[in-house]
Amino acid sequence: MKAAVIMGSASDEAKVEKGIAILKEYGVDVEVRALSAHRAHRALSEFVEECNNNGTDVILTAAGMAAALPGVVASMTVLPVIGIPIKGASLDGMDALLSIVQMPSGIPVATVAIDGAKNAAWLALEIMAIKYPELSEKLKNNRQAMEKACLDTNNEISEKYR
Repeated sequence: MKAAVIMGSASDEAKVEKGIAILKEYGVDVEVRALSAHRAHRALSEFVEECNNNGTDVILTAAGMAAALPGVVASMTVLPVIGIPIKGASLDGMDALLSIVQMPSGIPVATVAIDGAKNAAWLALEIMAIKYPELSEKLKNNRQAMEKACLDTNNEISEKYR
């Protein structure tokens, strides 16, 4: 199981760390890069080509502002690409969100919430679970644990007000 995480800038690292941690917790080999679609397009192209040939299952891309990175990556691969819009100094990340979701027909990018690296990791795991049954089992067990925690909390609240 292999995933790539590409940030448009090193300043995005704090926003994607929790997603990377989730992937690693589930035993996914994660390659992480900080490669701007605008400032390092040759290195980005080379890395995406590596991903196309080294068994990478899914690529997570994090970018703010114009957020060209997810779309540029998607244009270079048929691997699933997940875009993570990053909140910037202006427009609270709406610029990045709208940029990522407005991809042309035939070049899709799955998109999560602004600063949603954790959900991007969960989505990547679900995509990989199609190919890796052991991952599917782990995800099902996690969902059952979430349900149990929710019901336990519900019982505590209900008891408190009886």
